[in-house]
Amino acid sequence: MESNGGAPPAAQSSADPPTPNTDGIWYASYPPRVPHDIDVTQYQSVAHFFDECTTQFRGRTAFVSVGCEMTYDTLARRANAFAAYLQRIGIKRGDRVAIMLPNTFQYPVSLFGVLKAGAVVVNVNPLYTPRELAHQLKDSGATAIVVFENFAKTLEEALPETAVQHIVITALGDLLSSGLNAKGRLLNFVIKRIQKMVPAYRLPGAVRMRRALAIGARSPLAPTIVSHDELAFLQYTGGTTGVAKGAMLTHRNIVANLLQAKAWAERELTSEIETVLTPLPLYHILSLTVNGLIFLGLGGRNILIANPRDTKRVVQMLRKQTFTGILAINTLYKALLENEEFCKRDFSNLKLAMAGGMATQRAVAERFKAVTGKPIIEGYGLTECSPIVAFNPVDLNHPREFDGSIGLPAPSTFVRFRKDDGTWANIGEAGELCVKGPQVMEGYWMRPDETAKVLDADGWLATGDIGVMDAAGFIRLIDRKKDMILVSGFNVYPSEIEDVIAMHPGVREVAAIGVPDEAQGERVKVFVVPRETGLTREEILEHCRKNLTGYKVPKLIEFRRELPQTNVGKILRRALRDEEMAKHDPMRTSATGRPRNGNGNAGGSVH
Repeated sequence: MESNGGAPPAAQSSADPPTPNTDGIWYASYPPRVPHDIDVTQYQSVAHFFDECTTQFRGRTAFVSVGCEMTYDTLARRANAFAAYLQRIGIKRGDRVAIMLPNTFQYPVSLFGVLKAGAVVVNVNPLYTPRELAHQLKDSGATAIVVFENFAKTLEEALPETAVQHIVITALGDLLSSGLNAKGRLLNFVIKRIQKMVPAYRLPGAVRMRRALAIGARSPLAPTIVSHDELAFLQYTGGTTGVAKGAMLTHRNIVANLLQAKAWAERELTSEIETVLTPLPLYHILSLTVNGLIFLGLGGRNILIANPRDTKRVVQMLRKQTFTGILAINTLYKALLENEEFCKRDFSNLKLAMAGGMATQRAVAERFKAVTGKPIIEGYGLTECSPIVAFNPVDLNHPREFDGSIGLPAPSTFVRFRKDDGTWANIGEAGELCVKGPQVMEGYWMRPDETAKVLDADGWLATGDIGVMDAAGFIRLIDRKKDMILVSGFNVYPSEIEDVIAMHPGVREVAAIGVPDEAQGERVKVFVVPRETGLTREEILEHCRKNLTGYKVPKLIEFRRELPQTNVGKILRRALRDEEMAKHDPMRTSATGRPRNGNGNAGGSVH
């Protein structure tokens, strides 16, 4: 959920609009025993929370990966060893450490090791291109990185001009046991030599993770007590400029959000050891908070899926596993429901199916309910809110049916809707959704101007999503930031795609928009004005694949002689979008681009 929002009005004083009559009306709809507020001071830091969990649940299984298990005790020892290693190589309190890993044992070990060392986690999408990775490393000032061997070649190409001095490299089989056993060695061999999934790379001085942990286990760990207001994460999110920005999430932000979600659901989920299926990448803020942290606080058992796109393989892995919870996006739910073996599973143990990242389609929700007997429960959030803002009620005895609502504001969270004239909307009136609460970020890293565009002096964050609240306090989204494209739960910003395509010498002008797609929510379509005839679709695609992550690569390319422009030469994406929307929905109101019924299913998103 990466939403940057439009600019709110300047800080208001005597001209403040009156307080809307929506404030607090949602409390009457809260599930029984869910508190209105949470105590953010319960934990000093994320590391404090981690230590308490691993001590309390020491003997339980924390994570499962490719059929192997890692206990809370082993996780704690490995995280401590990695923290000690980082301190030994000179990582200091507040230094940024990048983590470029899929869902494997190495991710939680690295994550909590960095936090226990007092450093700041910079989560990196392993599928980034060298250009994207270089920007994030340079912008964050990361001095160390943990990288999966499969993506080491990308790191090699991105390293020049970054501040990275220390590299820890690892492979899937490295931490499956206390020693590199036969299964781990065989797995690494197959991935590298048989499947050839590890491109040749050269990273002089890189240290294998197993060696780093061995060094750390022999080194003293200096206790590092960080304050609530110190940074825990630089969580990168796109922007209207197409340049990824680091949302500064403090320990207070993260602790607040995990306590908000834990308070919302724990009464339904703590009677026994819960097992949650984790197909969404933990480097994504939604999966990180819900699966990586909240279920840790419940003493849960977390099944890690490194490659959720291989649905057949995922279903095979689950043959000997049962799970009581799952967090996924619409695309993944749809893929699972198309697998015959998955649909024949016994779902009697399933308690909670959660969705975020993109709007869940009603057809998918209804099919899931028919197959499993359980509804999909949607929520809403964004990177800048750590990420959760709203949930639908969790009541396993009286589950709420899917209706497209994104739910009620979380405990200790206020939500208002700002109208175009700057005043606050009342019940039933649409406006830009604004959020205020302890989970709201401090701002964007090294970008005070960008911060000022979305965060006002009173602490209200403008999300850029247009919504409405009903009399019971439930929120429904009816539109979102005009230019953002949402592909399978990931934000894609047109200007980034346009900048890349414009680098091609054969391109004169380009515009990118999102068009509806049943499977992915939206697809990227680009309109290209070539400099001369002969430019082909394949040339454009080849250029994009070299410079953009897969989900950003356009699926549709249309060549034109000219593009619609304003009188000052600004390309009118909205005109192009209206043309495309008219093809898909002739009843759509072209003047606004919003659904006529005011009830568009843009909800359930965690940007």
